[in-house]
Amino acid sequence: MSQINAYLTFDGNCREAMTFYKSCIGGELELMTVEGSPMADQFPADQQKRVLHSALTKDSLLLMASDLCGPEERVNGNTVALSLTCDSEEQMQAFFSNLSAGANVTHPIHDFFAGKMGALTDKFGLQWTFYYGNGHAQ
Repeated sequence: MSQINAYLTFDGNCREAMTFYKSCIGGELELMTVEGSPMADQFPADQQKRVLHSALTKDSLLLMASDLCGPEERVNGNTVALSLTCDSEEQMQAFFSNLSAGANVTHPIHDFFAGKMGALTDKFGLQWTFYYGNGHAQ
């Protein structure tokens, strides 16, 4: 089932924040650091301990977060993105294409260690991240 979830961006304190949210909400927390991930060689040494991806899941609730925001700097206003997890690659392509109208595509759809991903800032200034994969990318 397709779904839209919040994706938070932190500046080195993702683990602390997500652990706090887990203590407030409960559920299962998964944390993946850059170090040891399939993408580790794409990041400098000073970012290896940062959280590449985290997911807090409780029943149907899902909150995701990372310490990495891409080439742009983290500032208030780009710390929350809408994450669209798709049912199929075709659905992902269609959603991405439709939302690309007038948008700034920050990451074209590409292979990602957990499937496919892409990202854009729509014409209204809202950030979207798209995923399709094995269910762990969420």
